[in-house]
Amino acid sequence: MQIETKQCQNCKKDFIIEGEDFKFYEKIKVPPPTFCPECRMQRRLSYRNTHSFYKKKDSFSGKDIISAYSPDKNLVVIDRKTWWSDDWDPLDYCADYDFSEPFFSQWAKLRDKFPLQNLMQTKSVDSDYCNVAEESKDCYLISASWKNERVFYSDAITEVKDSMDLHVVHRTQFSYDDLVCADSYQLFYSQDSHNCVNSYFLYDCRNCTDCFMCSNLRSKSYCFYNKQLTKEEYQKKIKQMDLGSHSFIQEKKKEFENLKLKAIHKYAHIVNSSNISGDNIVNAKNCHNCFDLMSELQDCSYAFWGVQGKDIFDCGPGFGVVELMYETFDAGPGGKNILFSHSIHSSESVEYSFYCHDSSNLFACFGLRSKQYCILNKQYKKEEYFKLREEIIKHMNEMPYIDKKVNAYKYGEFFPAELAPFAYNETVAQDYFPMEKEKVLEMGLSWKDSETRNYKPTLLSKDIPDNIKNVPDSIKNEIIECEHQGKCKDHCTTAFKIIPNELIFYRRFNIPIPHLCYGCRHYGRLKERNPMRLWHRKCMKDGCTNEFETSYSPDRPEIIYCERCYNQEVY
Repeated sequence: MQIETKQCQNCKKDFIIEGEDFKFYEKIKVPPPTFCPECRMQRRLSYRNTHSFYKKKDSFSGKDIISAYSPDKNLVVIDRKTWWSDDWDPLDYCADYDFSEPFFSQWAKLRDKFPLQNLMQTKSVDSDYCNVAEESKDCYLISASWKNERVFYSDAITEVKDSMDLHVVHRTQFSYDDLVCADSYQLFYSQDSHNCVNSYFLYDCRNCTDCFMCSNLRSKSYCFYNKQLTKEEYQKKIKQMDLGSHSFIQEKKKEFENLKLKAIHKYAHIVNSSNISGDNIVNAKNCHNCFDLMSELQDCSYAFWGVQGKDIFDCGPGFGVVELMYETFDAGPGGKNILFSHSIHSSESVEYSFYCHDSSNLFACFGLRSKQYCILNKQYKKEEYFKLREEIIKHMNEMPYIDKKVNAYKYGEFFPAELAPFAYNETVAQDYFPMEKEKVLEMGLSWKDSETRNYKPTLLSKDIPDNIKNVPDSIKNEIIECEHQGKCKDHCTTAFKIIPNELIFYRRFNIPIPHLCYGCRHYGRLKERNPMRLWHRKCMKDGCTNEFETSYSPDRPEIIYCERCYNQEVY
């Protein structure tokens, strides 16, 4: 099949549509994209806010609630418990289709009057301060997460228990400050490590137990700075470590950064997979330009942060147990043929819809549950639905929405970024595609300036006891100054509190009190990750001529090997 080069109507750069891509577009009956893959992802992420929270009035009760939507947005926002109740009917908020106005303008009007959940949750218990957190129990400030229990301050995690400060971690327990790890127990301050137990500062280790400050190890125990010790020697070394001291841990984190630079880096973290391009992919096949795919993915392209699925293009972050999905995020578990949508669960044949569950054949709908054949939340008969759907698609192509950059949005495009309910810098788009305020406004998008905080710290970061053993119970009553003092660009809240279960965790595992708020800690972990972008490079081992696509840019200082050379050195 043909390969075609097109110019992105947004950034004006050329991009390639592969033959396999055309097959997928034909399969789901949509036109080829007019935005390049990066612009498509950036546009999609501009609709996802997981970390910016505000106090806002519940539009039904008038009570104060915590909301992902800021008070200055003219939106109807209600408490999620009310949203899930039978006290109101989503079909009461409906509209007839107007052929004199562009589709996306009508969609935005309905969105602005429809009751939205203050925070996105499904089947969660005692996790009131979590957003985009499905089936969570007793969790606090976690996001993009599924099936977790007693986890705090974490993002992009699944099936984790009794842990804190994690990013992209799976099936792990009693762990802290880990990045891209899985299947571990009591793993601390580690990155890209799997099946590890009772260890600290591990990089790219597998099946290791009782190791400290090590890299590129496989099936080892009692290793200290990559040196093999006896059990007694190792335990003696660990007892000499002041792991409860903040200053000591900060010193070790600097050593860890140097350790990572000296380690051998495989061109991509791809495990048990075939015909793959991207990074951090496990148990997948025929997936290209994909990142953070955790298990059982097949025939995917331009997908990000998902588990279990087939025929998925331009989706994520957040999808699982789905099939035939395009330009969609936060979907599943369960679903098929979901296009241009957000937070669609256990549904089939849904387009341009938000927050719908257990439904089928929806077009431009909000918040529907167990419904079918609806357009703009209005119920139709089956024959009427399909007839009107075809008429709307024809109208979308004849009267496209034109944004402030003069991009034309016909059928087949995701929602225009300028219609997002969030300011650009409130969203995940700013995390992966950072822009300054002037550039954001120039693109016709909105920006939210930092709010003046009305609280005053009662404990300065410099006055936090250095060692956890010296921290009094009264710290739970303090407003603690964030060490960044709002001077960074990391969603700094300038101050934070220690909740009771958090203090119990620190004491149990001899972890010092952090000096940064959760926003700064989370963005610190994000900065340690490679970008979701690929470069063509050659293996750096002398004499090897292998080439590959990698997320390590050519100007990076790390040692990058092809799979063969990496396996010769590490395994």
